[in-house]
Order: sequence, then C-alpha cells, then structure tokens
Amino acid sequence: MSSLNYSQFIWSAADILRGTYKQHQYGEVILPLTVLFRLDATLAPTKQEVLKAAEGFELDEIPTAMLRAKAGHEYSFYNLSHHTLSTMLGDPDTLEQNLRSYINRFSENVRDIFEKYKFEDTIADLASQNLLFQVMQHFNKVNLHPDNVSNEQMGNIFEELIRKFAEASNETAGEHFTPREVIELMVSLLLADDEDLNTKHIVREVYDPTAGTGGMLSVADEKIKNLNPTIDVNLLGQELNPESYAICKADMVVKGQDVENIALGNTLTNPAFENRTFHYGLSNPPFGVDWKGAKAVVEAEHKNQGFNGRFGAGLPRVSDGSLLFLQHLISKLREPGVSHDGVAQVGGRGAIVLNGSPLFTGGAGSGESNIRKWVLDNDYLEAIIGLPTDMFYNTGISTYVWVLNKQKKSERRGKVQLIDATEMFEKMRKSVGSKRKRLSAEHIAEIVRLFEAFDEADDKRSKVFKREDFLYRTITVERPLRLTWGFTAERVERLLTSKEFGKLKLSDEQVAAVRAGLDALVEAKAGVLSTSAAEPKADLLKVFADAGVAVKPVALTKLVDELAERDESAPVVEKNKKPVADATLRDTENVPWDADIHEYMEREVKPFVPDAWVDESKTKEGAEIPFTRHFYEYVPPRPLEEIDRDLNEVLGRIKKRLEEGMG
Repeated sequence: MSSLNYSQFIWSAADILRGTYKQHQYGEVILPLTVLFRLDATLAPTKQEVLKAAEGFELDEIPTAMLRAKAGHEYSFYNLSHHTLSTMLGDPDTLEQNLRSYINRFSENVRDIFEKYKFEDTIADLASQNLLFQVMQHFNKVNLHPDNVSNEQMGNIFEELIRKFAEASNETAGEHFTPREVIELMVSLLLADDEDLNTKHIVREVYDPTAGTGGMLSVADEKIKNLNPTIDVNLLGQELNPESYAICKADMVVKGQDVENIALGNTLTNPAFENRTFHYGLSNPPFGVDWKGAKAVVEAEHKNQGFNGRFGAGLPRVSDGSLLFLQHLISKLREPGVSHDGVAQVGGRGAIVLNGSPLFTGGAGSGESNIRKWVLDNDYLEAIIGLPTDMFYNTGISTYVWVLNKQKKSERRGKVQLIDATEMFEKMRKSVGSKRKRLSAEHIAEIVRLFEAFDEADDKRSKVFKREDFLYRTITVERPLRLTWGFTAERVERLLTSKEFGKLKLSDEQVAAVRAGLDALVEAKAGVLSTSAAEPKADLLKVFADAGVAVKPVALTKLVDELAERDESAPVVEKNKKPVADATLRDTENVPWDADIHEYMEREVKPFVPDAWVDESKTKEGAEIPFTRHFYEYVPPRPLEEIDRDLNEVLGRIKKRLEEGMG
C-alpha cells in the first residue's frame, strides 16, 4: 500500500466521527491515534523483554536507560503496560480504562505528546459517544510496524494527515501549517550550491526555532535524503503552541528522530539547545506579532550580554518581533572554521520568511535599522526573494524569503541578490483561507535557477547589489536662527499669557502695573525692532522693577524670548561666536554610504539654502532594503485621446441600450 493509500485509509476514520464531531475536530482524534498505533507496532517485538526488565522495581525507581536499551531501537522510549492496542480490543467493556492506563505507562518523553494533545479528554469524549471501540477497531486494521511502513513512508503519511487537518481547520490553518511549496522553495534555496551534500555518510542538523507542526523540518529531511541517501539527518526544533508542538514531536517520532529533539517553549525567552549551532536553520515566525510578553527577558539579554547574547545588534519596536527571530536564527547557524575536535566546520545556512516591514521599518539609528546594518556588515545576507501575495493561509500580505549564509562563496562575498518572484504563481482552483495562489514546481525551479546563476544580465527579475548599496547616513541639516525683538501688541500679549509669566504668581495689582509698563513701551517703541536681545531685556527688567516685581535672570531670559520672532532679513543669532541653529528649520537628508557628506551638501543642499550646515554630532548610520523600488518600472499613462475615445464608445453603448429599452 502506498503512503497516500495509507493516509487515505487512516483519514477515512472521519466517516465514523462525522455527525458527532465537526470537520475541524477530526485531526484531534486521528493524529494522536495514528501516532499511538505506530508506537505500539514499533514497541511490539521487544515489549516482553522490557516488561521483564522492569519486574521487581517500583515505578519511580525503574532505571530508564536500561529500559530504553532493552527496547532495542533508536527511538529512546518504551511502554510498561501489559496490554497492546490489539489485546485491549478483546474486552470492549474495559477499553477506556485500559487505554488510559496504556497511555500513562509510556516513558515520560512520549507521554508528553499525548498530554499536549489532551488525549485523555479525547478518549473520554469518544467513549461517551460510544465511538471509542469503532475508531480503535478501524485503526487496528492497518499494520504500521516499521517492517511494513518505513520511517520515510510513515513521515509522508503523517505529513499528509497534517495537511488534511490544516485544510479542515480552514480558519486556523496558518497557525499550524506553512504552505508546502513555500517550504520546498526555502529548503531548495538552502541546499543550492552546497557541494558538501555529496559527501557520503556525513551528519547534517536542521533547526527550526518556530517549528509549528514540523513541516519545514520534514521537507528538509526529505530533500536532503533525496540528494544523498547516506546522510544522517538530525531534526531539531522548538514550538510555543502545545498542540502544534505535540503534532511536530509526534511527526519526528514516527520518522525515527530523537524524541528529545523537539522542545516546547518560547524561543525568545527560553531558547532550547543552548550552546549548540546547526548546519541549516529554517523559520516562519509569526508576522507582525508583538513581543510584549517577552520584553523583560529580551531587554535584559540585550543589555547584559550584548553581542555575547542573541540580540546585541538591537531591538525592534515592541509591535513586531520578526527581527528578533532573525537575530536568533543567525545565532544558531554554525560559524565557519575548525570545531573543538579539530574537524573543519562549514558555516551554517538559513532561510526565514518575513513580511515587508523588516526590510525598511525604522530610520537610521533605530533598532530595526541597526539590526539590518549588523546583518549586512557581517555579510550574513545572501539573497532576498519577494513572493506573490495571497500565498499564506492566514494573510494575503507580501512576504519575503531571506537567505542567510555564514560562509558565502567568494563571488557572493560583500554582495546581496534580490529576486522578484512576485509574478510567479498559479491561481488555486479553490482558495484555503487567505491562500489563493501557489508556486508550481516550475516556479520553484526557476527561482532556484536565478539564485544559482547569481547574474542580472539575462533577467530583470534578479539584481545583484553591493551590501553598501543598502547603507546610508542620515545627516542633520541646520540653518541659522534669525530673530528680531520688539514691543508690539501681539508680542506683549504673548508674553503676558505665557506659561513662564504665570509662574511668577503675581498679584492683580502687580499684573496691572506690569501691563501698564509694557503698554507704554508698545506706544513709545512703535515699529522699532531690535536685532539683539540685550536692549529689550533691559527695558523689560525696568518694567518689572517699576512694578515692584523681582525676576530671576533665567526667568527673565525666557520672558524676553516671548518678545522674539523669526525674521529672514535679520542678522544671524550667535552664541560664543557661532551661529545658533533654528530648530524649526532643521531637516535631515539620507546620504548614500559611498558619498562624501560635504560634497553632497555642496551639490544637493547649498544651491537651495546657502546658509545651511551639517551638525556632524547628530549623524546616524542606517540600513534599509527598498526591495520594491529596485524592481519598479514606470508605465506611462495612456494618451488622453485614447481614453476619450474609449469613454465615448462606452457612453455610446449605454445610450444605445437606454434607447432600445425605452423603445
């Protein structure tokens, strides 16, 4: 029986559930039962030896290492129940009780799967609906022993079941499932040009910090083994959602992977596999999701560990944690060089799918910009591929695959490739959630071809840039402050209603006296403006003195400022013989990385504002990757005559139909 036939037979258990369970609930029954019957079949040959070895021990005293050894296979788990799933079916009246006991007699590393599945609740529910025996009987008809169904076949079966579950759970498919063709593209890009994959009997480790249901790990495993069947592939991952974690861990178990290699928890706050790095990294982190819950831990790591931790380059705004996952993934890729045991170590490669925000959000000096600059400065970014919209189940936004490499080939060093694949898609006959488009095998092959060619000469969809092309400096352009001071009715009224005047807390008599003195100055100095604050300050000080009000020098200066107004014809205000900058005229300019700031000023700014200068103390370095702009092609508007002609034709047809209707 083929893998597809097995999965179709197993999923047909839905016929038993139909009417009692909703369609999106089928997987909650079928997936854990598939795992259960696979594990039961796997343990069958050595079951008696394991039970014999456990005799005489209390449950909490049993040496687990001995039992795993007695189990005699690579899975590192066992079950101490005296029942098998088949023998339970011989006594339907005690089936529920015996099945619960059977689940609880698994070793802890496997029992964890069924706990996260909340499988005991499922058992109770099936029993209460009188469906438990029927469903178990259905599964008992298929032989899932490894001699009959290989680990590879079993992995394919389980992946197909996960896909069916994801499609049945239409409204939440994106939370559980990354479209397979997107994963295939990411893995294909990751493995492209990796010559070491041809070496026999090597070990490769693949890591996914946002593993979901394990789709990326599974596709990587399949593709690597297709390239070289002798490779030993270890799959490792971490997942936050308990249900997805259970599915992923179960998938790894049925594939023959180490059951300890899938961890439950928050990658940002409690990362698994510390002090380990990997050959390959894959990730599809949540798009645009805030990291408020992880803020304290992440900020502490950034502050206390710097570049010895994961987030030394910077922190993005709290509303979107995408760039935290990017930094984490980079930290888990192997550094090139020599390992601790003297073996040459190739640098790790990664692929992560992100939305558009990480490309450009945040100006120079922001956390996002600093992270991008760090990635470019260290030459970790190999390529970015723009995907079509409507590719994912839970969003229709634009998405991008970032390809990372810690040991680029010589021709790629210092360069970044952008590939525009936004128009490479075929429409789906039936949409699934927000997913309306898919990549065909031909599209994936073409994108990989463009990536491997690393050439923009023959195709406008691929462009190669120096990494410095995405760097820039933001300079602060200042212009001088030009002021006049005077006693006009408007300026005096502004002074009297200012916050600073209110702070003096004068009596009504004092306010009246000050107002009278200022009104006299307005009349005496009508039309007379000063280009220095000294004379108005002396006049104002006299007004306050005549009114019997003592004013501190700092307050007096602030009150004199209320009498000032900007005047382009006035001389420049100076302090310590240097011009004072006018904050209201302050502007910024983004200067290309390889341009001289002063030459840029002379060419781009001073012809329009000759008195401008750069405050170099405020210069910031930035990085952005304006992907869309690099592939934009101007399409001129249609000639007005052509538009008029088409409009007249449409109006003519409408008029004709109206006349026919009236006739």
